Amino acid sequence: MRHITAVLALAGAAFVGAGAPLPSQGILSRLGDKAKQAANDKANQAMDSAVSKAAHAVVCAVSDNACIRKAKASGQPIKVTDASGKAVSSADSAAAISTALAQASAAAQPALDSAGGAGAPAAGAAPATNTVLVNYDFVPGDRVIFAEDFANDNIGDFPKRLELKEGNFEVAEWNGARFLRASSHGRVMIPLPEKMPQRFTYEMDFHCGDGWDGDMQFTDPDSEPDGLSHIEFSPHDGGVKGPVNSTMSLPDNAIRPVVHVAVMVDNAYVKAYLNGVRVANVPKATLGRAKGVWITVTADDGQPAYIGNIRVAEGGKPLYDALAATGHVATHGILFDVGSDHIRAESAPTLKSISDMLTAHPDLKLMIEGHTDNVGSAPSNQTLSERRAAAVKQYLVTMAHVDAARLSTKGFGASKPIAPNTTAEGRQENRRVELVKM
Repeated sequence: MRHITAVLALAGAAFVGAGAPLPSQGILSRLGDKAKQAANDKANQAMDSAVSKAAHAVVCAVSDNACIRKAKASGQPIKVTDASGKAVSSADSAAAISTALAQASAAAQPALDSAGGAGAPAAGAAPATNTVLVNYDFVPGDRVIFAEDFANDNIGDFPKRLELKEGNFEVAEWNGARFLRASSHGRVMIPLPEKMPQRFTYEMDFHCGDGWDGDMQFTDPDSEPDGLSHIEFSPHDGGVKGPVNSTMSLPDNAIRPVVHVAVMVDNAYVKAYLNGVRVANVPKATLGRAKGVWITVTADDGQPAYIGNIRVAEGGKPLYDALAATGHVATHGILFDVGSDHIRAESAPTLKSISDMLTAHPDLKLMIEGHTDNVGSAPSNQTLSERRAAAVKQYLVTMAHVDAARLSTKGFGASKPIAPNTTAEGRQENRRVELVKM
């Protein structure tokens, strides 16, 4: 079996190499000119290809699952738009395509309720997605440290915010979204604006070809790699290895072409998830903390590797502690289908935290606020935010049996950003459900 290795190491050190004496300046100049010409040719070819594909792309609205599935089945590129016809972000495009394909395969599988068990959802509850949520308790961090969807990079270029260390990488359109594609063995580093905190979450989408696998390692630069824990993942199984091993295989209906890798760290406690399934639960793992994330892949032109939708965030305080301190708290763990108020099943852990808080504090009343980023038209964002806030209330009333009189809802669309919408981190922060104490 061929293997792909994806090593993510938290590191702050630079690599210095020594080589043979440099050739004469004339030779270097000629070699440099040839290299530049080759790079320009490759960039032009990539741009021509992208333009050609864009011209023949099938335009589908985010909510038109039938259109998306038909385009995918025909092998045509897809341009996903909002209700007004404006192109959505690459992350939202990828999510829309994933949702459409998941719903197509869900018809042949048992229904899952919002907690991840078998059975039909209760009347009025949001229908579940086709994710097998086995022991799924992942809650994404609240404060985004780094996020990247490559929306601000040109097709065929190396992304501006990453550092190339070795190999061939370029931003590419794939399955209607943007990814970092590797066509050879290589290594990149994600520079972080600050040292990784003791409580954090890491997420990314990864595709490496059928039968290949990957390896993720968070490494302190002063530690010996052999003594550290690392995370293995593939389309079929994964987990944490060393010093304590904790792995498992994915059930058939959790296997996807693109693997969503999620890691939740609380000091030495590490949990790892693949496609909504918890594959590792290690109370004492050894991970480093630094200001960089290293990614190493092995690939070739025939089976390139794809990395996308990277998100690094600091783990948040318990909901009630944050609410008591400021009177409001933003949550990023309540997820919706793109352009929809349909709550995705991965939201169950965050929704349970809210219902537990309301049960523990019977006098607490909440205003549930929906907020969006500025992608799409203002009217559609306003309506969407109102519907999403109402959907959260409906879930808590129907599934958690919270008294409806304790909950109010309001939508603000993109009118109250908490971060600039010009960056991937800002858009991540602004897409939120906020709880306000009444």
